[in-house]
Amino acid sequence: MELLLWLENTSFATWVREGNTIFAYPTILFLHTLGLATVVGLSTVLNLRVLGIARKLPFAVLTPFIPVIWIAFAVTAASGVALFVANPGPRVESLVFFIKLVFVALAVATLHLMAKRIFRNPLADQSPLPRQARVLAVASMLFWVAATTAGRLMAYIV
Repeated sequence: MELLLWLENTSFATWVREGNTIFAYPTILFLHTLGLATVVGLSTVLNLRVLGIARKLPFAVLTPFIPVIWIAFAVTAASGVALFVANPGPRVESLVFFIKLVFVALAVATLHLMAKRIFRNPLADQSPLPRQARVLAVASMLFWVAATTAGRLMAYIV
């Protein structure tokens, strides 16, 4: 708890929480939302392709979206850390916060597996995808919905 108290009392945390400027909490929250929307939106495009939407579109065409997703995730993670540092106490005590983190971790792991096994596989377009690929795509979408829902619930529960 000492670490959390120290974090909450840093000048950065105070600025995020109490800064009377649009560049503090409002901008950080906006970046968090924009990053998440980019990650989830582009991940959904990849997932839908794996599930059979736009079958004539080669997987290689979608591969350049993967680094964009990782950059957007970095923005989301950095802004999420800034939001956490501004008020860590209630979040650490919240089951919903930990549920959100678990679903984010599952979604990120799923994205990594899909990128590695499907989108970077030059033979992926030449034969039907295994059932496991479709399971990963559905799981990815469910994980992101769960993480986003838990994140929104934090505004009301925490």
